[in-house]
Amino acid sequence: MESIARGLAGVVAVATRISHVDGAHGVLTLGGYPVEEIAPRATYEEAVFLLWHGRLPRPDEADELHHRLATRRWLPAGTVTLLHAAAVRRLPIMDALRMAVDTLQLDDVPVGHGDASATLSSAIDVVARVPTIVATYVRLLAGRPPVAPDARLRHAANYLAMLRGEPAPAEIVRALETYLVTVIDHGLSASTFAARVVVSTRSDMLSAMVGALGAFKGPLHGGAPGPALEMVFRIRERAARSGCPLAEEARRWTAEALAGGERLMGFGHRVYSVRDPRAEVLAAAAARLFERGGDATLHADARTVEAAILEVLHHRKPGRRIETNVEFYTALVLHGVGLEPGLFTPTFAVSRVGGWTAHVLEQIAEDTLLRPSSTYVGEMHDHYIPAEAAAV
Repeated sequence: MESIARGLAGVVAVATRISHVDGAHGVLTLGGYPVEEIAPRATYEEAVFLLWHGRLPRPDEADELHHRLATRRWLPAGTVTLLHAAAVRRLPIMDALRMAVDTLQLDDVPVGHGDASATLSSAIDVVARVPTIVATYVRLLAGRPPVAPDARLRHAANYLAMLRGEPAPAEIVRALETYLVTVIDHGLSASTFAARVVVSTRSDMLSAMVGALGAFKGPLHGGAPGPALEMVFRIRERAARSGCPLAEEARRWTAEALAGGERLMGFGHRVYSVRDPRAEVLAAAAARLFERGGDATLHADARTVEAAILEVLHHRKPGRRIETNVEFYTALVLHGVGLEPGLFTPTFAVSRVGGWTAHVLEQIAEDTLLRPSSTYVGEMHDHYIPAEAAAV
């Protein structure tokens, strides 16, 4: 039998300039820049421009992109109608987002394959509108009227204002912006590969985004930050009931979870054999955020829980090098900016759509069909026998 790369692990399928992941050394570069350099400083618009064009924008180009994104944030009437219908049925946010993205063509001219300018315009539309879809739907679910986009605000600030109903403080906006840039792309993840496969057939940008969202909502991909925070809360509650110090309770909980075969959300990564560099960036962002307000006790407790869990993991699995991943500090940062756990994955999508569109633009330029092979493992039959004949 031919050798099979289960899950395509280790298979190099595309060449890309968008991001580079070095799992052995814990390095992530975005458009050539180390994530720890660009994420705390760049705006989301600058990061998107970098991934789309291969360089950082000049000031006038950054302003132009902001203007183009800001003026495309409004949704087609049919999209809003769909979101109202989804809210009546209380559909999950990610499902509503996937369906709504599929309706964005209602006020757009279909984009022909190979039309670079129109495809870039389609990318701008979807990046601009995904935050509007999420914020609109969340408010509808809560029985509150949607908040109109504010073209004066940058991408991250506008998203928060639409969720909150008022502008957010600068430190909250910067924390969210750091998160959005940190997770904007991460190599050939499942959702990114799905987007590239779709558009490699010479399909369109929106179809690729729908495919990416379908892959992204699974708990093995975009759906884990919420449980990481819930874990911290559960351990805190156990410590309060038992009267044990938090670190001791965390060690006890970890040992029980490992014995029961549970997955520890926020720890370990399929790619990184060392600490996830995005965790370092978001740990620093969380520290800055909680120094200026918010639940500083939660931040301290999360650090205590993290240290205790790592202590147990390193003792029980010394050869595995299981370290903190991006989910752990994603949960802390997004909680710190005021988002509920149900918004963690949708907000991840608000960021990652920038990377998806960049990969789609790159795949369109390459114009190669992604079509891996398979190995047949079923039975082989020499003749077809109809069911009625076989029964005789």
